[in-house]
Amino acid sequence: MAGGWPANYISVCDEMTESRLSAATAAAKALGHPARLRLLAMLSRGPLCVCQMTAVLGTAPSTVSEHLRELRRAGLLVEEKNGKFVSYRLAPSRDAAGWLQVVRAGLAGDPVAAADAELVTRLRRIPVEEFAASGNRLPAGSASRPRRTERRARDRAEPGMG
Repeated sequence: MAGGWPANYISVCDEMTESRLSAATAAAKALGHPARLRLLAMLSRGPLCVCQMTAVLGTAPSTVSEHLRELRRAGLLVEEKNGKFVSYRLAPSRDAAGWLQVVRAGLAGDPVAAADAELVTRLRRIPVEEFAASGNRLPAGSASRPRRTERRARDRAEPGMG
């Protein structure tokens, strides 16, 4: 036996394909929620702190953390701890880059994604410590986020996004 396997070992399934299939399935499942698509799009231009992403999505920090956990489990994101702040960035893998291309193409021209990108650009100009000290208040002149009921109505009206 070489390397622990009999010399005449025959696989009953292709382990490499099964592993790739599992990874693709996990990524596709992770992208099956509008908030997670928005998070991936936000991170396409660089890392963000959880508090910044929470401000953009307008949901509870625990909800944002759960969405980020799903994306990290799927191998799409990497978590980084900087003191008391936790930030995320895209995983440095070809698979993550491929999924990002799909997400960006799918969100091209979407007004919510465009508003997110504009707000993220503004938030990146503020040091994270300063933003957190402000109580995570959005920068002056930021477009207001749609209220939760408006978002739910919009998500139901957009096929494939709700």
